[in-house]
Amino acid sequence: MIFDCIIVGGGPAGLNAALVLGRARRKAIMFDDKQPRNFVAHASHGFITRDGVSPKGFRNLAQLDIDNYPSIERKDETIVSITPTDSTCFTLETTHGQTYTSKKVILATGLKETLPNINGIKDYYGESIFSCPYCNGWELRDQPLVFISEKQDAGHMAKLIYHWSKDLIVCTNGTNNLPKADEQSLQKKGIKIQKDQIINLVGAKGQLEKIIFKSGIELNRNGGFVSTDPKQPNGLAVELGCQLNQDGGIVVDQLGRTNVDGIYAAGDSAIVNPAKLIVAAAHGVRAAMGVNSDLTTACFQ
Repeated sequence: MIFDCIIVGGGPAGLNAALVLGRARRKAIMFDDKQPRNFVAHASHGFITRDGVSPKGFRNLAQLDIDNYPSIERKDETIVSITPTDSTCFTLETTHGQTYTSKKVILATGLKETLPNINGIKDYYGESIFSCPYCNGWELRDQPLVFISEKQDAGHMAKLIYHWSKDLIVCTNGTNNLPKADEQSLQKKGIKIQKDQIINLVGAKGQLEKIIFKSGIELNRNGGFVSTDPKQPNGLAVELGCQLNQDGGIVVDQLGRTNVDGIYAAGDSAIVNPAKLIVAAAHGVRAAMGVNSDLTTACFQ
């Protein structure tokens, strides 16, 4: 069987792409390795009618919607390779060695985040330390917070976080990357900057209580945010020859088309920022519309 489209990734972008393709009467299959970027989160926010939904709950509801369309299949498997078979099709292989052929492919594989090398930070990430104030700032409002970042652009994020809580300390973890102008701007607002290296984070059951520095300084904090390094979760896009932008996202046009004919991308893997559930889902719609439009055009040629 040759599918109209194979969707690699079962996050919000892949799920919405599958829904749109099902409604367009396209034969498609979605592969989900069940390793979502937001697996540590208890709730997702900012998606109208679904504010506070758990990532698992969102996926379950989305899958129920998709299952209403018989032309869409779902498989909990990982795609390990995508190979052009001729000018019109691609062959995709799973970790189990099974192969599938499709006219079009949507890469909706999301991103993987790398946390700073700080002892204990993984115990608090997704519990009381987060990456996005738009997602979790409301829950941490007016509390004593920390923002951990080793990046030069930390000043912008610190200013955003300040809107949710004025009791904020920026920690650069032993680096000196923060531009002097940003440092002065933050200090004028009473935002403290701690440049010492972080030795340990202390707390219980995911709730941050204290930050211990190499200098011996200890700071009490209730939670906060951290700058992460998002990267493509696999080499599929690069191996296909897809162009990446300066942030590491897959370059696409308004309908999700990459520079490789027949390959589309949607969601965080293409957007990078802003990494929001509702934005990724919307990009899944656009990629599906691109696939359907191009298949329709080809049918009339």
